[in-house]
Amino acid sequence: MNTIDTINRPSRRLPAIGQMVGGLACLAIRMAMKLERMMERRRSRRALLELSDAQLKDIGISRADAVREGLRPFWD
Repeated sequence: MNTIDTINRPSRRLPAIGQMVGGLACLAIRMAMKLERMMERRRSRRALLELSDAQLKDIGISRADAVREGLRPFWD
C-alpha cells in the first residue's frame, strides 16, 4: 500500500456514541435529534405568525413573507 492509499483510506471506526450504545441506539438518537430540529423549526415559524406588523418591520419581513413562512410544513 502506498502513501496515497493510506491517506484516502476510509475510516471504518464507529462514532464514539456508536461504540458506547450500538448502531441501533445511535440511529434512534440521530432520529430524535432530527425530529427535535424539525419541531423547533415549526415553533419558530409559528412564532412569526404571532408578531405584530411593527415587529416584522424591525426584522425586515413583510406580513405576506411571515404568513408564507409560517404555513410551511415543519419537514420543509
